[in-house]
Amino acid sequence: MSSLSRPRGRRRVRTTYAPLAAATAAVLLLGACSPLATQSSSASAGSAEVPDVSEVTPLSDPRAWDGVVDIALPDIDIDPIATDPRPELPVTVTDAQGTDVTVEDTSRILALDIYGTLSQTVFELGLGESVVGRDVSSQFGAIADRPLVTSNGHELNAEAILALDPTVVLTDTSLGPWDVVLQLRDAGIPVVVTDSHRGLDNLASLTRQVADALGVPGEGKQLGRRIADEADAMEESIARVTPKDLNQRLRTVFLYVRGTSGVYYMFGQDSGADSLIEAVGGYDVSSEIGWKGMRPLTDEGLISAQPDVVLMMSKGLESVGGVDGLLERFPALAQTPAGEHERIVAMNDDQILSYGPRTADVLNALAVALYAPDAL
Repeated sequence: MSSLSRPRGRRRVRTTYAPLAAATAAVLLLGACSPLATQSSSASAGSAEVPDVSEVTPLSDPRAWDGVVDIALPDIDIDPIATDPRPELPVTVTDAQGTDVTVEDTSRILALDIYGTLSQTVFELGLGESVVGRDVSSQFGAIADRPLVTSNGHELNAEAILALDPTVVLTDTSLGPWDVVLQLRDAGIPVVVTDSHRGLDNLASLTRQVADALGVPGEGKQLGRRIADEADAMEESIARVTPKDLNQRLRTVFLYVRGTSGVYYMFGQDSGADSLIEAVGGYDVSSEIGWKGMRPLTDEGLISAQPDVVLMMSKGLESVGGVDGLLERFPALAQTPAGEHERIVAMNDDQILSYGPRTADVLNALAVALYAPDAL
């Protein structure tokens, strides 16, 4: 997409490009604040492919662009690791909370979390035909016709879940209320709680947790290796186009905002956003200023961070009325390079921190947005 020249020789980028665990209590709070879109934004904005970062020419000056880049990846292209997996059942696993769970039947699966990662993983394991419902974040084409079992954004709906008569439920602590999980267990449904952490450090292990619970450990090992290898290869490609000098890399922060609910957070160390920023070639400011986990955003935090660019979820940016609304709510942002140049990279809520099978695609798109925005 074209860019318009501005004074000071800078580039103006305002494009909507569509195809493009931290504390449990904080995750639950953020998940309950506002629902993700009930339909994919890529569906309304069209679709196209994000160029590979290895094929773009990065700006000679990484800070030589202004404006908002809004990315929505194309629909997921499911590529199952196996076409006809045969679960070895019954299987007993110890879940992420130390609970022993026995799964005897995987014919009716529900895989539910705040980013849709678990459902994608089940489909990539080759068991998508057995998935009987979805959470609001699972919006890819292959699952779109399954009934929704979350309400008010990211709340588990016990009635909707029980109506589907699942034989196994996979979830984590990013969804609530917890009483629903207990209700499902009281009804005799095996519920396996997986790791809620999303990051580059547990891509393979989270995949294996899902696969082990469904009786396909071999497929889980293969898929976990594939996801991790793709992410590693993408990081290597990104490293070739990002500045070698850390001082030349874009100082980056991740903001989670829900203006309609008055929720403003900056994600820091061990939130999942820190490893994402580093993987896409940005400089993670949170480690420099000692911003740990998910904490309410403050003027002091913004001033001390002095970001060159802000990463956000697209619906979050929309909820505050765009960049103008964000600057109005936090005037201190205007005192940073990111605010002065309105330099924001936004991505679909269900994509940017999902990790899992889409990790390499997300890393690629964000790196292109940061260092070669004109290529989008």
